[in-house]
Amino acid sequence: MIRSAVILAAGMGTRLAGELEDCPKGFLRLGRQSIIEESIERLVAAGIQDIVIVTGHCADYYDRFASGQGGLVRTVHNPHFADSGSMYSLYCARDVVDQDFLLLESDLIYESRALTELLIEPATDAILLSGPTGAGDEVWVQTRDGNLVAMSKNRSVLTNSATGELVGISKISATLFALMQEIAAQAFTTSLHFDYETDCLVVAGERRPIYCPLIADLVWTEIDDPAHLQHAREQIYPQIAKIDG
Repeated sequence: MIRSAVILAAGMGTRLAGELEDCPKGFLRLGRQSIIEESIERLVAAGIQDIVIVTGHCADYYDRFASGQGGLVRTVHNPHFADSGSMYSLYCARDVVDQDFLLLESDLIYESRALTELLIEPATDAILLSGPTGAGDEVWVQTRDGNLVAMSKNRSVLTNSATGELVGISKISATLFALMQEIAAQAFTTSLHFDYETDCLVVAGERRPIYCPLIADLVWTEIDDPAHLQHAREQIYPQIAKIDG
């Protein structure tokens, strides 16, 4: 049973600068709480007992938040957040994560089913997919026999039709994480700009199966730019609130 989660929250959110008022994206509010608080509530409801947030931009917001969570939440800082990719942020957590875990991004809103379905999935390594959202900036995933083959924001480069969209919630075994660290350490000799999904997981998927369960009607969105934020406020968040109550 998975009891740990890692949330990647180091990004600067430059496309949302006018909305953030110098705070991290995770502190955006669509309801009575910030989206990071809502995500953590869902994680706890799903049985998660230990949460690591990898910080970068405005790290003090997360540090203060974690200090009031009674030991549930810890923070790890990515000192190179302004000049690195998402895999380097995850790599920064390597000394505090020693078991299977859920991996999430801090700028997501999603219905609870995303977690419960992923947690009951028998595969030890799994990347959650949804049907087409039309939200823009999608990452498309190609599979073979249900397992990861390729990912790209450019759907036309995939050799076969895309199975679904990357949600940004994954189940990572300790074995897969060790492999990802090995792949990343080699990549970092050239550049820290190496992403966990389109770069590292795709390479890892060539060496071990990474299952890609699809929830075609999952309600979710990332919030990366003003258009995403408007879409989240007006359409997605009200739907999630209705579904999850």
